[in-house]
Amino acid sequence: MSNAKALPLLERSEAPVTAVPCCPPLSERPLTAEEAERTARMFKALGDPVRLRLFSAVASHEGGEACVCDISDVGVSQPTVSHHLKKLKEAGLLTSERRGTWVYYRVEPSVLAAMGQLLAVR
Repeated sequence: MSNAKALPLLERSEAPVTAVPCCPPLSERPLTAEEAERTARMFKALGDPVRLRLFSAVASHEGGEACVCDISDVGVSQPTVSHHLKKLKEAGLLTSERRGTWVYYRVEPSVLAAMGQLLAVR
């Protein structure tokens, strides 16, 4: 007799996510110290070529999310890929979800929208 139990699948919300920018556009006014700290963490995380490639791979992957098994071919070892993905998560640029033995990464639409608003020219 098995104790295995089927787990229910969670549906993703289809409601549009509203972007909450970290700061006003850079051309609007000078950033406060707190805004600059948040923004610097984001740019610092993206300042590494491997992290930028991983972020791009996730953002452009079909379905808006990517399994770590699909994006790990960036010229570094798997532990290094995991380290870079962790740094992108800590910066708030990625979210992740474990499914069995794999971890799936996603760039929330609000993150991309907020980044676009930050760099918008007004």
